[in-house]
Amino acid sequence: MIRVVNRVLLALLGLALLCAGGAVLARGLDWAVPSWWPYSGQRDVLLSRADRERWRDQGWWWPVVIAALAVLVVLALWWFFAQLRRARMAEVLVDSGDGEGASLRGRALESAVEDDAEALDGVARARVRLTGRRTAPSARVRLLMEPHASPGGTLNLLTAEALERARRSAGLRELPAEVRLRAVRHGAERVS
Repeated sequence: MIRVVNRVLLALLGLALLCAGGAVLARGLDWAVPSWWPYSGQRDVLLSRADRERWRDQGWWWPVVIAALAVLVVLALWWFFAQLRRARMAEVLVDSGDGEGASLRGRALESAVEDDAEALDGVARARVRLTGRRTAPSARVRLLMEPHASPGGTLNLLTAEALERARRSAGLRELPAEVRLRAVRHGAERVS
């Protein structure tokens, strides 16, 4: 998702800058520009003094300018921090024993661990994301627990069964995991 947003935003920004730069260059070289283009000569400016000061005395002008700039700053910061997020691991390198190795799709291993975790008693839903290097992955597991589930018991079963099976099947020495537990929202039970 982030990759698509990056490409679209960069393409739009690049297109806008290319058009603006091309029009200014064309006018500077005395080429024909559209009649509505405000920059008509080498000594002209894009915005005249009257255009720059037109809305300055209006009460709504400065709040709108500040709000628009604040939105731009927030969007730019969101875009910047989105670049720092780690993407999903595409593949895990599996030692096949013949010295060459094999590749296991990261999503396949994530799906297998999710299925094993959801089969445990007390787990309503599981989400797994692999991060790290392809030779030494680590797992981030989020479990949505049923109201009757025992967190300690479920965590022990997850470690002993689902994560251990994934570690052995991928031929990894270790598979560190960060597990987050969250309870399903439910109404209070009536006692009579």
